[in-house]
Amino acid sequence: MIPFSTFEPMHKEVAAEMQAAFQKVFEKGWFIQGEECSAFEKEYADYCNAKYCIGVGNGLDALLLILRGYGIGKGDEVIVPSNTFIATALAVTYAGATPVFVEPRLRSYTIDPELIEEKITERTKAIIAVQLYGQASDMDEICKIAKKHGLKVIEDAAQAHGSTYKGRKVGSLADAAGFSFYPGKNLGALGDAGAVVTDDEELAKKVRALGNYGSDYKYHHIYQGHNTRLDELQAAFLRVKLANLDRWNAGRHQVAERYLKEISNPLVTLPTVEEYGTHVFHIFAIRCDRRDELEKFLNEKGIGTNCHYPIPIHMQEAYKDLQIPQGTYPIAEQISATELSIPLYYGMTDEEAGRVIKAINEFR
Repeated sequence: MIPFSTFEPMHKEVAAEMQAAFQKVFEKGWFIQGEECSAFEKEYADYCNAKYCIGVGNGLDALLLILRGYGIGKGDEVIVPSNTFIATALAVTYAGATPVFVEPRLRSYTIDPELIEEKITERTKAIIAVQLYGQASDMDEICKIAKKHGLKVIEDAAQAHGSTYKGRKVGSLADAAGFSFYPGKNLGALGDAGAVVTDDEELAKKVRALGNYGSDYKYHHIYQGHNTRLDELQAAFLRVKLANLDRWNAGRHQVAERYLKEISNPLVTLPTVEEYGTHVFHIFAIRCDRRDELEKFLNEKGIGTNCHYPIPIHMQEAYKDLQIPQGTYPIAEQISATELSIPLYYGMTDEEAGRVIKAINEFR
């Protein structure tokens, strides 16, 4: 069986360091807002070429705190891609604002800048650009539109740790970025974790307070805040993994390059790597009009798969109150009906990659 994903090769390499990190935190007896969190925040800000990093509980909270930090809430609108994980829209909803969907470019799956301006109203306050599957959106074009209309730009960078756009790291391409360190991410904790990255000092201070019960110092609360903090254990684990991230991303890229060169089935559409940046292939997303048949075919050959995401947000029951009929966002609906994610992980062997390629090319 070839799994869709596995942490085993990564974790074997760093097992001793991870155990030492646990022991260090355990013996120190300080588990929230200590030295490990502070050290990781500095290291990850430096990695992203940004000034500030604030550890939080998960990626959804990171986006929510950015929106709250910018005062975005009831009566406001935020532009989000129609093709993304529901967390992007949930952050907007939790802030009290309304998500307004914009279709993606089919070739890259990321938001189409040419379609953004027509969705901007006097209520629009921000654009969330999702760096989907490990590839950045066309950020210069998005930021140009935002500047023209006085909007904030927020990166949902939950899937793109280490990716670049025109030589710049994801996380440094907008007013602020929200990251997830869910275990399955390219940089994953051993539980839920996230971070806000920004060059905006005022926002950084506000996000830090909002995530700590709205407190700027102990028992002094300036906002109605949240309890969402990066704990010491997860920060310690992330520090170990961050030191290996670029090498692990390079390993993923090798597998992806082989897929791009050797998968030749005319029934399958391969992902496009945009010339403006680097792709870290959190997901290797192919498309096939007979997706369900292809998935069954691969699964029967012992090859794990996944679908990202089989129901678009506007068709989810959770967002039925928006009353958006099927067919409103045909590109998102097409991707949802045809996308199939195939195995790609660090440590994948040549033999395993070859079996995946052979099976996909045999599908008829």
